[in-house]
Amino acid sequence: QVQLVESGGGLVQAGGSLRLSCAVSGAMASDNAIGWYRQVPGKQRDLVAIIYETRRTVYADSVKGRFAISRDDAENTVYLQMNSLKPEDTAVYYCNWPGDAARRGYWGQGTQVTVSS
Repeated sequence: QVQLVESGGGLVQAGGSLRLSCAVSGAMASDNAIGWYRQVPGKQRDLVAIIYETRRTVYADSVKGRFAISRDDAENTVYLQMNSLKPEDTAVYYCNWPGDAARRGYWGQGTQVTVSS
């Protein structure tokens, strides 16, 4: 079974920074595309950033230039560095392992990020 454990969320003032971590077990993070998503109550879960096996990255327009996704293969962990945070970045952040030919996808439990104005 694949497990993803997010950490690093918290309360920060606008303009501040946070680094989220997604520790992957049961699979190699480098063998698949790992994404960070966020969700606010009553809305759908939206993609924030994704890192592919090749380390190619894709970002939502709303976070381009402020967030950076990276992967540490030795730690089997994917990070999301969030800078210049805005109140509209407030959400629960989830990481996702999309699955492979033999296994379904998995989500982490989520970590709350709150940005005060």
